[in-house]
Amino acid sequence: MTKKILLALLVVFVIAQFFGPERNEGDLTSITAFETETNPPEEVKLILQTSCYDCHSDVTSYPWYNKITPVNYWLADHVKDGKKHFNVSGWEANSVKKKDHKFDELIEMVEEKEMPLDSYTWTHTEANLTEAQRASVIHWAKNVRLKYGLMPKPE
Repeated sequence: MTKKILLALLVVFVIAQFFGPERNEGDLTSITAFETETNPPEEVKLILQTSCYDCHSDVTSYPWYNKITPVNYWLADHVKDGKKHFNVSGWEANSVKKKDHKFDELIEMVEEKEMPLDSYTWTHTEANLTEAQRASVIHWAKNVRLKYGLMPKPE
């Protein structure tokens, strides 16, 4: 009986490998408007590329293990959730107030070390941010908020 159950589970697992969620493989140009408007310095641009864009844009660089079901569904859910909270693709469609709010959240998440997620940095060690990198991102983000004119001016 146990062998039949295990065999049935193996068959279901093998068949499931032929199905998967839609991949988040948009065009890199979808990021251009965001970078043009927010003008990140080269250091911050590199941080965004290695630590943020996989989950917060229409362009995800998938690891080899994304081909394994159910891992691919778990990753797709992470990307969908990340884009729901902060999506740099289609940035120009947001109002200034929403952009400012998103940057306020970005600052908070980076200061609190909630971003990038631990589940991401476990497999993407290059995405772990040093204190200096966090400071660079926060400084840039605060300057962007000042540009939007909604952040309180420093005294």
